[in-house]
Amino acid sequence: MLYASWSPAKLRIIRAWASWRMMLNAPTTLRIRKLASKVTIILGGAASGKSAFAEQACVKTGKSRVYWATSQIFDSEMQEKVARHVDQRGAGWTTIEEPYEAKTALGAAQSQDVLLMDCATMWLTNHLLAENDLEKETRVLLEAIKDCPAEVVIVTNETGLGIVPENALARRFREAQGRLNIALAAAADTVVLVAAGLPMTLKGTT
Repeated sequence: MLYASWSPAKLRIIRAWASWRMMLNAPTTLRIRKLASKVTIILGGAASGKSAFAEQACVKTGKSRVYWATSQIFDSEMQEKVARHVDQRGAGWTTIEEPYEAKTALGAAQSQDVLLMDCATMWLTNHLLAENDLEKETRVLLEAIKDCPAEVVIVTNETGLGIVPENALARRFREAQGRLNIALAAAADTVVLVAAGLPMTLKGTT
C-alpha cells in the first residue's frame, strides 16, 4: 500500500489536513445555553469559531445587544473581515466603534443590555502600536468592566500555544496578550475556550 511507505510525521499531517477539510465542509452547530454570569470571556485561536460562539451566546440572553467593535480598518483585507463579521452576526445589534476608550464603550451600555467586545486582542494591538501604557489601559478596562451595568462578553485571542516569535514586537505582543487574558479571566465569572467551533468551559458555567 502507498501509506506503508509514508513516515509517521507525514501521516499525521495528512490526517490533520483531512480533519481540517471535513471541518470546513461540515455545517457548524453551536449548542449554547443562556449565560448565567455578568462577565464572560471567550478565548480561542484565529478562525476558531470564538466570535460566532460569543454572538450566539449574546442572542441567547434575550437582552438588547450592543457590539463594541475595536478594529481599525487600514486595508482591504481588514475591511473584508469586518464585513464578514457584520454579515455573521446579522441584524439586531447596536454598534459602538471605539478602538481605544474602554470607559466610552462600556459606559454606553445599559442594565438591560448585553455588550459584546470583539475583540480584546485588537484593542490591545491598538494601544501597543500607539505606544500607550498597557498596564494602565488594562486597569482602565477592568475598572470599566466592573462599573458597566450590562452583561459583558469579551472575545480574545489565545496566542500562547505557538512557537516563540522571531520578531521582538511580536514577542512583546504575545506576552502582553497573555497578561491581559490572565487579568480578564481572573475578573470574569465565566471563561470559555473555543477550538474548532467547540466550547470548553474553563471557569464558571455556560
